Amino acid sequence: MKSLVELIVRHKAGQQVGICSVCSAHPLVIEAALRRAQRGGGQALIEATSNQVNQDGGYTGLRPADFARFVHGIAARVGLPAARVLLGGDHLGPNCWQHLPAAEAMARSEQLLADYVAAGFRKLHLDCSMSCADDPAVLGDAVVAARAARLCLVAEQAWRRAGGEAPVYIVGTEVPVPGGALESLVGLQPTAPQAAASSIDTHQRAFAAAGLGQAWPRVVGLVVQPGVEFDHYKVIDFRPGSIAGLSAVIAAQPGMVYEAHSTDYQTAANLAALVRAHFAILKVGPGLTFALREALWALALIESELLPAGRASNLRATMLAAMKAEPRHWKKYYASTGAQLLLDQQYSLSDRLRYYWPVASVERALAQLLANLEADPPPLSLVSQYLPRAHTAIRNGELAMHPRDWALHHVDGVLQQYGAACGAGA
Repeated sequence: MKSLVELIVRHKAGQQVGICSVCSAHPLVIEAALRRAQRGGGQALIEATSNQVNQDGGYTGLRPADFARFVHGIAARVGLPAARVLLGGDHLGPNCWQHLPAAEAMARSEQLLADYVAAGFRKLHLDCSMSCADDPAVLGDAVVAARAARLCLVAEQAWRRAGGEAPVYIVGTEVPVPGGALESLVGLQPTAPQAAASSIDTHQRAFAAAGLGQAWPRVVGLVVQPGVEFDHYKVIDFRPGSIAGLSAVIAAQPGMVYEAHSTDYQTAANLAALVRAHFAILKVGPGLTFALREALWALALIESELLPAGRASNLRATMLAAMKAEPRHWKKYYASTGAQLLLDQQYSLSDRLRYYWPVASVERALAQLLANLEADPPPLSLVSQYLPRAHTAIRNGELAMHPRDWALHHVDGVLQQYGAACGAGA
């Protein structure tokens, strides 16, 4: 993680630089991010979230070592050297085991940290902000920090066994809910400056009490709420004027920046403003799979224009059938029925649909869609109708006539905004 530390040093020296953290397990999203890094000469920061990848397999069926091999395999295919692939773990803590008593949930969290470090992950978000089954509804900062220190100790021990670069850590007590808000949002209050300062102080004292003084300088980021979020159909936009005091707190901390969660769907101008306000790590996840779904639905519409129903992949119908058969990934998010439910399942900004891409029937339908369009290339006028940005890139000689590349190009359009906001070294 030396390159990440060096980037933060540059940011603290006054350069308007940052890095985009891609939190996704979808192979096409990851490929788009790795291709962008390969073209631009920088690093790709790819993060697995604890509910995606853990010792039990997560919803992807991947354990940390599996995910690391998976990402490095894609990197090798696109020609990105392994040294330029940075692996991070997001929301590492009791996130997946909140239904268990704290003692058991923390024991499983310790195994999670050990497995992530052994697999080569070196950017670790220690997130103990959530309550477990026998906890009070809201945890105090001291409890959150003490649990984070406990997990840091496990990570340090695992690193000494594994060797390699020392891990860096992200901490915080006001952590946005993974994947976007469950409820409809009206407004959002940024973290108060004094709360951010207190969070830093509380964690530093907890690390010292746990004998982790040598690890504290490697705490490079603090998660706070900058006032950005999204729900099903609305985005709460960043307002730079609302966080001047919050920015001043982190500016006074040597070697530390803010990490911004839930930056999905922010405008390009807002992303750049976040970096200027010292949110130098910009995390994005659902916004990328949402863009991928846009592209694949567009390809499905192109297919429906070209081919008779008997030859079509029926990707959309297959996806909706998979969601109906196993509703656990969306049921608590969508209270709607009928036509509104179909809209929510496909077009909600929370993109619960992303959990279903690994379903075998969906994978087969996607493979058939791409094969069909390779075998029967659509006329450019049809590409222009459904994927106008890809059409422009094809006409300019920047994109080949391969439907898979059109989907990657659409995802890259989002990544391009993050790269521009993060400046050199993004």
